[in-house]
Amino acid sequence: MDESESQEGNYYDRGKVVDNFKMDMEELLEEMEKLTVRATWMAYDCVAIQANPDLSNAMQHLEYVFLMCKKQIEKKWQEVLLE
Repeated sequence: MDESESQEGNYYDRGKVVDNFKMDMEELLEEMEKLTVRATWMAYDCVAIQANPDLSNAMQHLEYVFLMCKKQIEKKWQEVLLE
């Protein structure tokens, strides 16, 4: 009886290990997919910038304008909260 209970316990433990392995593999694959997408976009951006150097300047200008707008919105939001 002890032997059969021990075998059932081992089978249950193996099942948990397999399930944990599957979940870990799925998480790793998802992370790899995200990294692959990011690397692809980075490569695309590099090619686009090399093909058109003015694009880099335009992107920097857009980033600057975005940050200025963000700062103004935060300032206005603080004013609204103080009223």
